[in-house]
Amino acid sequence: MRLYVWMAVGGALGSLLRYLVDRMFAAAPGVFPWGTMAANIAGCFLLGWFTSRIIQRKAWPSMWEAVVGTGVIGAFTTFSTFSMETIQLIENGALFAAGIYVLVSAAGGLVTAGIGYRSGRRRS
Repeated sequence: MRLYVWMAVGGALGSLLRYLVDRMFAAAPGVFPWGTMAANIAGCFLLGWFTSRIIQRKAWPSMWEAVVGTGVIGAFTTFSTFSMETIQLIENGALFAAGIYVLVSAAGGLVTAGIGYRSGRRRS
């Protein structure tokens, strides 16, 4: 039961952080979803680093791995919002922007997850 409570706290923290990142980009011109993309790409880096630095090395108790990995980072990133914003761009006729969003989000997420993973492995 304690794990679930801490995961909920981690999820609340991750959601709050994502909201703050989204607000940082709210003043950006146009309708492009910069905040969601930034949170997802940053979250990919963080989860990559966390996986190689903490989880694979068994540096923390497994409860805290779940709290940070699933709770905080899981709530910080959001595939459902990414998907809905892509649909909205398409429905608004912004096909090029939708394509760029999907491409940069997918490629950027993979690249930053890899960078984070390698970064976590190097620092012993």
